[in-house]
Amino acid sequence: MRTITETVKHLLIINVIFFVASISLGDLVYDLFALHYPSNPKFKIWQPLTHMFMHGDIGHIFFNMFGLYMFGTPIEQMWGRKKFIFFYLSTGFGAAAFQLLLYYFQVNQVSNILLAEGLTSSQISTFFQTSDLSYSMVERIGREKLLSGLSTFNSVMVGASGALYGILVAFAFLFPNARLMLLFPPIPVKAKILVPILILSDLFFGFTSYSIGPIAHFAHVGGAVTGLVMLWYWKKNQFNNNRLN
Repeated sequence: MRTITETVKHLLIINVIFFVASISLGDLVYDLFALHYPSNPKFKIWQPLTHMFMHGDIGHIFFNMFGLYMFGTPIEQMWGRKKFIFFYLSTGFGAAAFQLLLYYFQVNQVSNILLAEGLTSSQISTFFQTSDLSYSMVERIGREKLLSGLSTFNSVMVGASGALYGILVAFAFLFPNARLMLLFPPIPVKAKILVPILILSDLFFGFTSYSIGPIAHFAHVGGAVTGLVMLWYWKKNQFNNNRLN
């Protein structure tokens, strides 16, 4: 059993505290700390940070925290506390930005349809906030399309998965030949092979309707891409600094 590092330990504790609070207080905690769509009345400025510590169920938090412990610990040991926490939070913010950008396009698509049907901006805002499907154009536009926009507007994002994908990318970057054991089938795969497969899988599920459950696949991709960009930038600067010296 590897020794847990201080920052990883503190992150685990914070996540558990948030999870216990969400079980105890229910919707109140989700309304305050889960990440809502920015135009939603429930959106708060702190939610891009706090949503990283929220989880939907015991399986969700267990796998995220197990991954944080397994892959975050050796990275913090190599980088140190400050660099690790900066990277972790940055990839979490990047994950949220990617998913919110997708939500924006989905909501904006429905908004443009409603504008074309003659609704004013005020009426469209009321539509999203009240989920009122009584407008006469519903049958013309299609209930399914409107419900999709409403679902996006009222969706919530929780979990450390986006930041964890950044950590996975960093692990594959730093320890490319480390062998990771798959669960199904139980075979070892090198990190430099497994992590890209995971990211490509999220892209596939994100662009298709085959996703199992309400998983924010583009948040995973966003965390991974943010992590990759940061690692590339750090490596490039290190190379330039060494060349100047």
